[in-house]
Amino acid sequence: MTVTLVVIRHAKSDWDVPITDRNRPLAKRGRKQAPATGRWLREHVGSIDLAVVSMAARTRQTWERVSAELAGADMDSAVETRFAEEAYTFDGRDLVGIVRDLPGSVTTVALVGHNPAVEELVEDLTGEWVPMPTSALAVIELADWESAGRQPGRLAAAGRPADDTWSVRP
Repeated sequence: MTVTLVVIRHAKSDWDVPITDRNRPLAKRGRKQAPATGRWLREHVGSIDLAVVSMAARTRQTWERVSAELAGADMDSAVETRFAEEAYTFDGRDLVGIVRDLPGSVTTVALVGHNPAVEELVEDLTGEWVPMPTSALAVIELADWESAGRQPGRLAAAGRPADDTWSVRP
């Protein structure tokens, strides 16, 4: 049985707000980008068992908009969400550790984080580097969570749904 990891970089943040990095909100463009990611996931990935989201404001706001689109009209299908301090990192090796610790009871997980960590994570898990601009995603199929980064995963899709830009087509 394979598992699926959806790596999502937060949508465009607002650098004009004089605030700490952790508290930086989404910019207007980011608030428009994130729903497109959710719609794409609903159409191409389907249900997500768990979301692991960085504690930063921009990642939480991104996931809020993505998950609203995932649920669509079925508001009972809310995704279990874990806001994780350890996901607020800029190092992909930290994210590999999070993936390896995912419970075996979940088969599809979304991880919402930051660059360069998300680009490094995709490369560590698949051997392929793909650009992860704001609101980009990468869908990775793995043998299991525990062997993530030890056995190569398959990059099933990578791109930014908001502007239909893909480096790996779904």
